[in-house]
Amino acid sequence: MNRSQILLFVFAIFGVGFLHSQSKINGLSFVSSGEKAEAVHVTQFQEVQANWAALMPFAMMRSTASPELNYDPDRQWYGETEAGIQQYYETLSEGGIQIMLKPQIWIRKGAFTGHIKMSTAEDWVLFENQYRCFILRFARLAQELNISLFCIGTELKAFVRARPAFWKALIEEIRAVYKGKLTYAANWDEYEETFFWDALDFIGIDAYFPLSEERDPSYETLVQAWQPHYSKIQGLALSCNKKVLFTEYGYRSVDYLGAKPWLVDKNKEAVNLAAQSRAFQAIIDTFWSQHWFQGGFIWKWFMYLEGVGGPENNRFTPQNKPAEKTLRSLYGHYSN
Repeated sequence: MNRSQILLFVFAIFGVGFLHSQSKINGLSFVSSGEKAEAVHVTQFQEVQANWAALMPFAMMRSTASPELNYDPDRQWYGETEAGIQQYYETLSEGGIQIMLKPQIWIRKGAFTGHIKMSTAEDWVLFENQYRCFILRFARLAQELNISLFCIGTELKAFVRARPAFWKALIEEIRAVYKGKLTYAANWDEYEETFFWDALDFIGIDAYFPLSEERDPSYETLVQAWQPHYSKIQGLALSCNKKVLFTEYGYRSVDYLGAKPWLVDKNKEAVNLAAQSRAFQAIIDTFWSQHWFQGGFIWKWFMYLEGVGGPENNRFTPQNKPAEKTLRSLYGHYSN
């Protein structure tokens, strides 16, 4: 039995506890590209003390009520194809980076996936069949590549609420083809009502919680604003006996970043680099030291070495901003 077979054997025997025994997940959401991943991208992860990457293939919908879900490998970014994911996985793994595979839906014009809801029973069945095929396609790939963690869906509040029987059956189907660990990326406003945490290995939350209406909130203000959310998240973790994972978290480098952290409007707010750094410090200081908390994935991290982020950029990425240095220090504190 070779080393990889031994690791898989131990993983199967000890289950979720084996993954939990490792260091915190210091993750980056690795945006797909038309290009291959290279060793220099692994170096970027290592420089910020990140030890996990989320790989995210997208299927497309025309609207929140369209039953047609389109995933066409011939029309995807290279990094969203099976070949691309395998290449990204192999390159990152060589540098000690573990992977969460996180297939997602993109709706035309950026409509919110939490509002997906079909108008007829027939449309629901059609949509569910296509979603099942999409998810199982990548669950099989995750099994083939021995990927450690698989996310079964992202921010699908109305879909989960409306079709519980489908989700119960889907989780069973995924378990039949994939033997690693499972999570679901619940939006910050749905995680408390998500009914299937007992069937998964981690409580996954996209942690864009509203924190402060102030233009430039202080570190102390942000930490205090986290406390009511912290209490609810901790209560759920302990009641379910599951560790929590922030399947996404992040802040734009803008004024008022704590008011509606999920917003992506790049034109309204002024750049505020210091606020982004403080927000990173507040969330990691609040959660990463807790025994019931596993870690999280920054939204988002691009492959490009130049031309991304920077002092005039008000988007989510911390790259080439003071927040990148802050992240390096914080992740370094929780790395092996």
